[in-house]
Amino acid sequence: MAAAASILAAGASAQNYLGFNSGATLADRSAKFKADFKAEFTTAQNLEGAPGNFNAVRLYTNIQAYAQDDTPIEAFEAAIETNTSLLLGVWASGTDNIDREIAALKRAVTTFGTKFTDRVIGISIGSEDLYRISVTGLKNDPKGVGASPDVLVSFINDFKKAFSGTALGKIPVGHVDTWDSWTNGTNKAVIDAIDWVGVDEYPYYENGKGNDISNAGVLFDKAYDATVGAVGGKPVWVTETGWPYVGENWDKAVPSVSNAQKYWQEVGCRKLFNKVPTFWYNLRDSNPDNTMKFAITKNLSTKPMFDLTCPTTFDTPSASASSTSTATAGGSSSTGVSAPSSTSTGTTTTGTDSGTGTTTGNTGTAGTTTSSSANPAKTGGAELSKTFSASLALLAGAVWSFAWLRSH
Repeated sequence: MAAAASILAAGASAQNYLGFNSGATLADRSAKFKADFKAEFTTAQNLEGAPGNFNAVRLYTNIQAYAQDDTPIEAFEAAIETNTSLLLGVWASGTDNIDREIAALKRAVTTFGTKFTDRVIGISIGSEDLYRISVTGLKNDPKGVGASPDVLVSFINDFKKAFSGTALGKIPVGHVDTWDSWTNGTNKAVIDAIDWVGVDEYPYYENGKGNDISNAGVLFDKAYDATVGAVGGKPVWVTETGWPYVGENWDKAVPSVSNAQKYWQEVGCRKLFNKVPTFWYNLRDSNPDNTMKFAITKNLSTKPMFDLTCPTTFDTPSASASSTSTATAGGSSSTGVSAPSSTSTGTTTTGTDSGTGTTTGNTGTAGTTTSSSANPAKTGGAELSKTFSASLALLAGAVWSFAWLRSH
């Protein structure tokens, strides 16, 4: 088992990926279908000035939005037709099992075979579940629904057992959460159970820490370094990060197109792109509950709202970039697995749009409250949880969990 885990961890750090998060629903809460996903994936791969090929996507669920059975999300077909790599997501909050997620994946494997499995680069069991039950998560959203370390470990084991000996059984399994969830010692059991670590970071929401755009790179690096130092050599993937172009000011953070571009340059270009597996937040906005909007393009135009070209010099102190090479086991360039976000109907809870919100505070079942770089608007999946919970509960007994919209 140790040897197998070592092989999977190595696989998780074998290649860098560039992509975006993709929810299962649109901004009007209607379900996304194959054409919607295909339009996203096509735009992502043809962005003007992009510093690489954004041909990967992170999903939050494997179940088609509002489906009352285990129908696979139509993003799978779109990925096959656009040759897009998939970071799968299994929704884990507000439920006592992941049976429907597993059933949907098995149906996808039966239907699409290797055309599907060959595109899967990682699987995330849960998204910001630990954050939502933390002191800060509950403060930001008292009704937030998450999952404890024991529950997540149980789901991770259930997933691995269900796909043991199959093509998906060879894919690295991880979990996505806020950086301060990973540094919280009460969550170590989750780290021990996974092959890679996904971290969501939003310096925009780091109130009380000098979170103006000029300091965003420094705040990002501190949180990233803390995550790397806490996970015992496991590969670290950046599964969500971005800066809003419109919305309310957050302490010293100001949303604007120019600041969104600055963040892209100082964090994306300087620190992440082609160095660390990265899923940017986001290509387009799909969360109607978040007043902060993070999209880099309007109406899926291949012409972004700002120039994506990377500069050759940066304003963030060079010492802040020292951890890039330590993000993967063995000190190789950090590369990991990320899971694109998507909404779906879960058994009782489901993740829908990739989160965009704020997260302040430490994740974990206990601990002191600290400012965390997660999106409160997402509430670590809670946003999706709350909004989707109402709609999906009516239609499919599922809850929409937006691990991002968390009222930082």
